[in-house]
Amino acid sequence: MSTHHTPESSAHLSEPNCIFCKIVQGQIPSQKVFEDEDLLAFHDINPWAPIHFLIIPKTHIASMAQLNPSHEAMMGRIMVKAGELALQVGALPYPEGGFRVVVNTGRHGGQEVHHVHVHVLAGERPWQKI
Repeated sequence: MSTHHTPESSAHLSEPNCIFCKIVQGQIPSQKVFEDEDLLAFHDINPWAPIHFLIIPKTHIASMAQLNPSHEAMMGRIMVKAGELALQVGALPYPEGGFRVVVNTGRHGGQEVHHVHVHVLAGERPWQKI
């Protein structure tokens, strides 16, 4: 019997053991950057850059691998929000400034929390000054 999940079976309103679902529900505190009916953005607790926040859908979707065409508008909103929010929290404007968007997917892709999330990173990177 296959343990593969279809995209439809892996999208739920929330998963009880998911740390990001607990943040959405207010069970775990976060430093919010933005929130609306569908999305939540909050600062990463282990930042890789001077500006580092995550944007997540409030609905639990395990990873990018589970996205389907019904998620296109939501993912498009996340991508547009990334730039808007980066500037709001202090990123310098393009082209001198800018930001980086990273999505880890699965174990080989470095995904640690299995709730789709987009990392937005900005600010000076120390290794560029070498």
